[in-house]
Amino acid sequence: MKINDNLKVRTVAGENIVMMQGVDGTDMTRVVALNESALLLFNRLSGREFEVDDVVRVLTDEYEVNEADARKDAEAWVAEMKKNALVL
Repeated sequence: MKINDNLKVRTVAGENIVMMQGVDGTDMTRVVALNESALLLFNRLSGREFEVDDVVRVLTDEYEVNEADARKDAEAWVAEMKKNALVL
């Protein structure tokens, strides 16, 4: 999977957000807020193909977390990214 290259993170009122515009002039803008770890993953994995194992590796390299907990969090992050159409 790959994070959509058209998406950019913006900081608004201290919150890191991704805005997804509606198509064909429709007003269906959606905003997704990213917490610190979601932002780290977004930044580290943007611009390349990745799998859940890559997400686990970023989490275990950056945080003091065991692989089982990192995998649980990685799977949840990927599921949210898919649910919000942030990955292709």
